[in-house]
Amino acid sequence: MASTSSVTLSQALLSRAISSHASAQSSDHRPSLSTLSFPGFSGLKSSIPRASSSRRRLPSRSNHKRRVRAAAVETIGTAAETSLVEKSVNTIRFLSIDAVEKANSGHPGLPMGCAPMGHILYDEVMSYNPKNPYWFNRDRFILSAGHGCMLQYALLHLAGYDSEEDLKSFRQWGSRTPGHPENFETPGVEVTTGPLGQGIANAVGLALAEKHLAARFNKPDNEIVDHYTYVILGDGCQMEGISNEVCSLAGHWGLGKLIAFYDDNHISIDGDTEIAFTENVETRFEGLGWHVIWVKNGNTGYDEIRAAIKEAKAVKDKPTLIKVTTTIGYGSPNKANSYSVHGSALGAKEVDATRKNLGWPYEPFHVPEDVKAHWSRHTPQGAALEGEWNAKFAEYEQKYKEEAAELKAIITGELPAGWEKALPTYTPESPADATRNLSQQNLNALVKVLPGLLGGSADLASSNMTLLKMYGDFQKDTPEERNVRFGVREHGMGAICNGIALHSPGFIPYCATFFVFTDYMRAAIRISALCEAGVIYVMTHDSIGLGEDGPTHQPIEHLASFRAMPNVLMLRPADGNETAGAYKVAVLNRKRPSILALSRQKLPQLPGTSIEGVEKGGYIISDNSSGNNPNVILIGTGSELEIAAKAADELRKEGKTVRVVSFVSWELFDEQSDAYKESVLPSAVSARVSIEAGSTFGWAKIVGSKGKAIGIDRFGASAPAGKIYKEFGLTPEAVVAAAKELC
Repeated sequence: MASTSSVTLSQALLSRAISSHASAQSSDHRPSLSTLSFPGFSGLKSSIPRASSSRRRLPSRSNHKRRVRAAAVETIGTAAETSLVEKSVNTIRFLSIDAVEKANSGHPGLPMGCAPMGHILYDEVMSYNPKNPYWFNRDRFILSAGHGCMLQYALLHLAGYDSEEDLKSFRQWGSRTPGHPENFETPGVEVTTGPLGQGIANAVGLALAEKHLAARFNKPDNEIVDHYTYVILGDGCQMEGISNEVCSLAGHWGLGKLIAFYDDNHISIDGDTEIAFTENVETRFEGLGWHVIWVKNGNTGYDEIRAAIKEAKAVKDKPTLIKVTTTIGYGSPNKANSYSVHGSALGAKEVDATRKNLGWPYEPFHVPEDVKAHWSRHTPQGAALEGEWNAKFAEYEQKYKEEAAELKAIITGELPAGWEKALPTYTPESPADATRNLSQQNLNALVKVLPGLLGGSADLASSNMTLLKMYGDFQKDTPEERNVRFGVREHGMGAICNGIALHSPGFIPYCATFFVFTDYMRAAIRISALCEAGVIYVMTHDSIGLGEDGPTHQPIEHLASFRAMPNVLMLRPADGNETAGAYKVAVLNRKRPSILALSRQKLPQLPGTSIEGVEKGGYIISDNSSGNNPNVILIGTGSELEIAAKAADELRKEGKTVRVVSFVSWELFDEQSDAYKESVLPSAVSARVSIEAGSTFGWAKIVGSKGKAIGIDRFGASAPAGKIYKEFGLTPEAVVAAAKELC
């Protein structure tokens, strides 16, 4: 019986992942269950000289008196003979060179320099199954310096994830090897990187997820959650502020299973980093609470790299930064150690020169037979690793049924039956309240039934109302808790949540700040949308309704900007039922992020609102017309839906037939059938008035050329909310006047 249940868990997870890939893109190059094999389930699942010695060193980065010692030389694990290792490393280099050359586009320098650490990680250290890239207990690898993605593609190819044709189609239409790593395109790629710093932030989220699950589910007799997160980042990632935000948190949280390799090659696009980046990175990371190791020879110092990894794994209470000094474009006689190898193909002449320099007599994309034979062991070994873990899970499931059920839900993403019944409902008699407070009621109801729900705020939990009252804080010594304190780090917060969401399908991370401060985290939200991470963004203080804090804190263009962003659900609920509906939509949408814009001010519980209506995006809350032909349609969102409803009451007193429509989510409404959309916004009715406390940009699409959009197309002001609404013309009287002009 255990065996049947176990097979279902692994196969269900793989099937969901394959289905997701197939639904996002055409399936002609996608893996299928017939091409991905499963293990037999007994239960659940010669040294090359340095190319250049003329590199300049700055006193502040290299010649200062170091407090960080070099790693001791000590071989760990079972490694191949050095000559085979070098051939394997050069295979990685030339697969990268050849792919970039064929595409005439890409970044060969990083793969050429980082090939040794990549080889050791994928060939000697990491646990994974090439035929099931989604095996739960695999080690995760993140290439934060995503421009060097041919490093990862070459490693995945050698490990057995893909075919030679994938490498030959690098950066081409329909390819599984795009210009930067994309988790939704390439099996074996965990997250989407490219914007520098996002990857290390995602890695912190992945490591947080592992630590949290291990604390919740591991038992003295069965450590069912046990994997590492490895990341390679470069100087560019180090310069981006987000990396400092997230690495500060990683140190604070003591993420001991996070091991980061800093590719210290001193070159960026503009040249030597001495022109703009001379800080002591090691000292900074020590201050952030990291263990720091320096590998002086990242080009050929294989044993140094191995010893550093062994030392890093021995440190359980801190993340580790391994600074690996490398030569960008290693092996290229004329371009190594220069910016010219960073982001351009080497060119035919330099490729030939590099082949001669590194003694590489093979044709493009050739993998020598001994290298191929050596790497081929990862397919059966990966299957065995997963099979052992599946058997371990079967034992766990028999002994710890309740915990196993929760963990299985997180692994597979299957929501508990009837979870939506936990959502609170409201009547017009329920007391008025701010939707931020109603949001907290929903979060605290959902956390009781959704084992993967966790999250927090950027130092605004008491204002965003995001605390889970049943739980304490996720901290270094209490990682099983589910309130995450991000501090004032909005950008890092969003990117960490992306990592959590992409760790396992059943994680539902949320994060919160004031809506206006999405400006600090827009890059992370965009990556959420691109990489299909279903993060819930709880954004309070959503309009001029926040009042006296004034225009620095009052969002204006934000609703319109997120409505313009692909694969984002922008939801602005008006009351309790709509807030519950917004959460239902957000939980169900695991492949796209949801942004909930919530009020600071109290709002009434309106007649006619519903959870079901929110799922349609736009719906009728009141209508005294017949034949789908009202005199006028009034459309509102959020706090302005009440204004539209009041205006309708006045117009009806004057004999008008008025329909009031709540337009919670443009995206959801766009997804409805033409017949439904016609039933809500009949094309024959051109008299339409919208009201929203934000930019009117885009509303012409809804109200039409003959309609009117009432909103704010200037910055806000500092005053009590009621006064600002009146001065800006966001009143029932203004809606009535606009409607009378149209009908």
